[in-house]
Amino acid sequence: MNYHLGIDIGSSSIKVALVNSETGESLGVVQEPKTEMSMHAVKNGWAEQDPNDWWLHICNAIKQLKKQFNISSTQIDGIGISYQMHGLVVVDKAGNPLRKSIIWCDSRAVNIGNDAFKAIGEDQCAAHLLNSPANFTASKLKWVKENEPDVFSKIHKFMLPGDYIAFKFSDTINTTISGLSEGIFWDFKNDSIADFLLEHYGIDKALVPDIVPTFGVQSIVDKKGEAESGIAAGTPVYYRAGDQPNNALSLNVFNPGEVAATGGTSGVVYAVTDSLSGKESTRVNNFAHVNYTKSNPKIGKLLNINGAGIQYRWLLNNLDVSSYEDMNTLASEIPVGSDGVCMLPFGNGAERMLNNKEIGTRLVNVNLNNHNKAHLCRAALEGIAFSFLYGMEILKSDGIKARVIRAGNDNLFRSEIFANTVATLIGQEIEIYNTTGAIGAARAANLHKGDFKAFGKAIMDNDYVMTFKPLKDKTPYVKAYNTWKKELELVLNNN
Repeated sequence: MNYHLGIDIGSSSIKVALVNSETGESLGVVQEPKTEMSMHAVKNGWAEQDPNDWWLHICNAIKQLKKQFNISSTQIDGIGISYQMHGLVVVDKAGNPLRKSIIWCDSRAVNIGNDAFKAIGEDQCAAHLLNSPANFTASKLKWVKENEPDVFSKIHKFMLPGDYIAFKFSDTINTTISGLSEGIFWDFKNDSIADFLLEHYGIDKALVPDIVPTFGVQSIVDKKGEAESGIAAGTPVYYRAGDQPNNALSLNVFNPGEVAATGGTSGVVYAVTDSLSGKESTRVNNFAHVNYTKSNPKIGKLLNINGAGIQYRWLLNNLDVSSYEDMNTLASEIPVGSDGVCMLPFGNGAERMLNNKEIGTRLVNVNLNNHNKAHLCRAALEGIAFSFLYGMEILKSDGIKARVIRAGNDNLFRSEIFANTVATLIGQEIEIYNTTGAIGAARAANLHKGDFKAFGKAIMDNDYVMTFKPLKDKTPYVKAYNTWKKELELVLNNN
């Protein structure tokens, strides 16, 4: 029996999965390290990781998987890679990292991106990049040029985190259009590398890696890759993508009208479209989706909600409750609308969808005689659900028409209150699937064959959990949302 290996490079851990090459059934997933990976923060707002730490953890996880399931190297016949987006890895001619990776949550390049947005022109950026350069990979590379000229002068190629891991397997440096777009290096209007941005930043086009398709033989494991990873030389790397496009792929989201949602520490709504609209480019990120081609462009519109699951976790840690299940039970005792209690769940930094305003968490309309912790639990779940709807309204204004929403079986979507509130207000069914990014990446290794129908069937056969349907009486939900939205807009107007 043969297997595909899926790797998910997060900023807190690495997950590696094995799935049956034919059926897509998951054999198992291993996480490394067992505790959270460290980040280096020399200054406030900085966040770096050593790329070779990722490789070390990947090799250790592969060793564990092979031992645990008694799998030989030759039984693994393909590799798929998912990775934390927007990171920067720079290497010399020998392929050695010249510095630690500047990862996604590092904010040192914010001003560089904002200045470029103004200097190049907002209309030009919206039409060609579909985004502001903002704090993405291109702006981070410009920061290195400005602040570490000795490092910059030695750069042979820049890479995204997944590109670097593929390189460690194969000694081959390349990237994808999807990857370049997440770094804001891609000109969608001209279907080419964004020369005008490189020129503005003074970055030589020679630093851009070769481009390969998202699905197909991207590179081949070499002898050194075999010696370090335990994967047989000759094994193809078939796929790589950033974590949010990969999460959408893991939920079988490829076509216009299909939306992927995640409700972890932060919330994400990722909607696929064939429109090259950059109307909401300051509030919504637009990237080439995994099935993007020049002749048939598919764009993933990504809307992030920083203050999502972290809000509920904060309550868990600070209320006298023992689990999320207990909180959900308490919340179910309270009617829709939480008897007027409103919580704005934006206490996890600046919110891009609120035009980068940092308004904090707000708890309003609490009556100390009538309300208790059950009201707080309900108000928190509803507030996070309402923030998802608010985000969907932004996407709708940018041309998104949701036909189906698919979500992972994570903490928030395990709550009937949360899922029913979102489904009822959006007016769409929400399909729940029990899958992970590593499993999705492993299955995607099979898409070099081009059989998307079989890929979708593997997800339905192996991962489908349930469907939440919109409730017939949406009146109390609409009333509660309007009350919440009025409180939000009051705060936004005063900031």
